Amino acid sequence: MEPLRPKRLHPGDTVAIAAPSGPVLPDPRKSLDASVAALEGMGFDVRVSDLAKAGGHHFWRSAPPEAQAAELNTLLADPDVRAIIPFDGGNATSAYLDRIDYDAIRRDPKPLLGFSDITALHLAFHSQTGLVGMHADFAPGLSAHFWDAGPERHAVVRDLVRGLLTGEIDEVALPAHNTWETWKPGSATGRLVGGLLDRLINVQASPYALAPETWDGAVFFWEDVGRNLGHVWNQLHVLRMQGVFDRIGAMVVGIPIGISDRDLPDGTLVGVKEIVLDVLEGRDLPVLAGVDFGHTGPNLPMPIGTLAAVDATARELRLLESPVA
Repeated sequence: MEPLRPKRLHPGDTVAIAAPSGPVLPDPRKSLDASVAALEGMGFDVRVSDLAKAGGHHFWRSAPPEAQAAELNTLLADPDVRAIIPFDGGNATSAYLDRIDYDAIRRDPKPLLGFSDITALHLAFHSQTGLVGMHADFAPGLSAHFWDAGPERHAVVRDLVRGLLTGEIDEVALPAHNTWETWKPGSATGRLVGGLLDRLINVQASPYALAPETWDGAVFFWEDVGRNLGHVWNQLHVLRMQGVFDRIGAMVVGIPIGISDRDLPDGTLVGVKEIVLDVLEGRDLPVLAGVDFGHTGPNLPMPIGTLAAVDATARELRLLESPVA
């Protein structure tokens, strides 16, 4: 399926802060205020959705799945809303992929931002409509009060996100903050596909899985958080068995958090790097790692479906086209 680029944003356009995953509880209200200020500082009007304003919860979610889907569908169909950015992630979105109005996306494609649990929405939207989703920070992450990275780095990422959403930036080298690593040398060009590994596996097990040809030549990017190393290894093998690693052109690994190295009986340690190289089984794929996206932030924007060039040897990643139309 050809990528469906959302319409570019203009100054004064309305951006909705929504709660399609976790709730906006009373404690993070200062973060909500900072989120509104950050988006207004980027030149947009801001609407806080009803679920985000209510601050309620259903178990660990902002509302039951049918209510979350109903609000998201309302925002997708509202012509005044030009982009949607969640307040937070969590563990909710896989439960209502079957309740999404995919026709509304086709009629009026608009950017959806977010990472972590929002990966399931990004990938289902992409598989069903081709929508280019912006794997990027949640609304609080765009403010200088969220990630512990300093105001300069926040400004760099915020300006990059704004430039991509407005179409003012198209081809651009993504700026490293941490030291990126070459796990396997080489270079490739392809469309970005990926996100949180665990949610990717959920989507691939659902009726909204990415078509096999989506992976042809793709730059597969992924990260994960708070997982057992063995679980990550097994889920990568699921993708191997689906033929993903025989199709992709390169792999880009973010910054996994809370995935501890494991002691082996011989006293050595195994980490994410070792299991990635093990699962790839000698395949000649460039692997660039430690790239600045994941649960450490600020997140570099990774527009799903956008053409990108990765040079693992030179430790570079470049977007080659605008993610918006």
